[in-house]
Amino acid sequence: MTWFLRLGLMLATACMLVTTAMGGKPGKDTLFLSMDELKDKIMGGWAGQTIGVTFGGPYEFRYLGKYIKDDQSLTWYDGYLKKTMLENPGLYDDLYMDLSFVEVIERLGLDAPVDSFASAFAHAEYKLWHANQAARYNILNGIRPPLSGNWMNNPHADDIDYQIESDFAGLMSPGMPNAASAISDKVGHIMNYGDGWYGGVFVGAMYSLAFVSKDVPYIVEEALKAIPAKSDFYKCIADVITWHRASPSDWHSCWQQLQQKWANERGCPDGVNDPFDIDAKLNAAYVVMGLLYGNGDFSRSLEVATRAGQDADCNPSTVGGVLGAMLGYSHIPSYWKMGLKEAETIDFKYTHMSLEKVYTIGLRHALENIRRHGGVVADGKVSILLQRPETVRLEQCFPGMRVVSKTPFVHEGTAGFDFDGTGFVLRGGVFRKEGAGGARGDDRAADGVVMMEVMIDGGKGEMVRLPSDFITRRHDLCWKYGLAGGRHHVSVRVVEAGAGTADVVARALGVRTQDYIVYDVK
Repeated sequence: MTWFLRLGLMLATACMLVTTAMGGKPGKDTLFLSMDELKDKIMGGWAGQTIGVTFGGPYEFRYLGKYIKDDQSLTWYDGYLKKTMLENPGLYDDLYMDLSFVEVIERLGLDAPVDSFASAFAHAEYKLWHANQAARYNILNGIRPPLSGNWMNNPHADDIDYQIESDFAGLMSPGMPNAASAISDKVGHIMNYGDGWYGGVFVGAMYSLAFVSKDVPYIVEEALKAIPAKSDFYKCIADVITWHRASPSDWHSCWQQLQQKWANERGCPDGVNDPFDIDAKLNAAYVVMGLLYGNGDFSRSLEVATRAGQDADCNPSTVGGVLGAMLGYSHIPSYWKMGLKEAETIDFKYTHMSLEKVYTIGLRHALENIRRHGGVVADGKVSILLQRPETVRLEQCFPGMRVVSKTPFVHEGTAGFDFDGTGFVLRGGVFRKEGAGGARGDDRAADGVVMMEVMIDGGKGEMVRLPSDFITRRHDLCWKYGLAGGRHHVSVRVVEAGAGTADVVARALGVRTQDYIVYDVK
């Protein structure tokens, strides 16, 4: 794109955003769309997500701390979409999580209480990981939102989870990023906090602004205004913008600088001292790389976001969704829509929704939200009172903390360790004991609950409930932050269940520790 054309796009967008939309006047800060144009963009957002996650699926977390080289071909062919949706439905976790929340709004309306959203995914049949799984466990065991997503109760609070589930908030808030942020405040804190929440706020704002402008750098930079400048999330994305300006044709250089400065996981226990990185800000940076270095080209954008590695299916899904909303369904290149029609009638697993259904439902929710925020829907046309992004509040996970060590600690049953620091996370899981039926270590061989007592410095023990079922398991065995600095001792022991069937199940199960992470203040 030439500088002259880019300038023209920026000026055109600026003319539409003269004043803050809340209470603004039509004609000065109003976006006018036909109903067909609005639906085309909503369809583009949902279809783009589906295309992106399908494209990136084979490379999800297979490239950790490295990128996919340009000379390696990436798979896409006619019929691939339908084949993947039918044969690998679990790939679409970002879609079926998104749609879980859409279904709640469809049942209960725009004012659906947060507990309804929380209950919908906590009791769903699909598997969850990281912040989502930790939040599900919290909710099922009495810790409600927003505490279910708070870093003190959720070591994965900075992970990517809500970032990949926030698309619905932006797609139902065209031109209204603050309306999207309000939805994200309610839903995003179910499973995330701090940078993890900011990922969803940022993505929601980009979707919202994609209805207004076709200038990709403008969409990215304007959406970032929703994020507090003091947060690491803001600083990381701002770095990508700066590095892109310095080298607008070399995404590899940007990737290298990201790897050097930001690819150092602090929160997620799975990624500490490991190339694996599911942190929201790093993966959001790969999304922004795809958008900026792709510069509106659908193919190039998906390629860069996928080749960046790590969560290589969810990142192109976000890119495809934002560009789909920007371009509209009808302008997504036909190459990427090969076989899409055949896939649009397939319900995503664990939901009663297909793309075809959500196109209609998504439009209805958007129209309701437009009216609620002062817009007008009449005679097949829509006028939307535009909003300038307002910065959400500052919140931070693991403030002032640093990782001291990650130590292997493989034990079964009773175990203990000493450490110097202010916090720890103990990783491990429930397993089936040898001779109790099934292979040793087979978590699927029996479902039951083990009670484990955790004692810190000999104080009163905390009883931790450990289901063996993957759906309701606890992602990490136990953790504690905010201890006084100095020497500490942690001990854990399995507590047998009471008499009866539960005792038989419990005796067939055990707890095996894996490693522990120690934290201290900087």
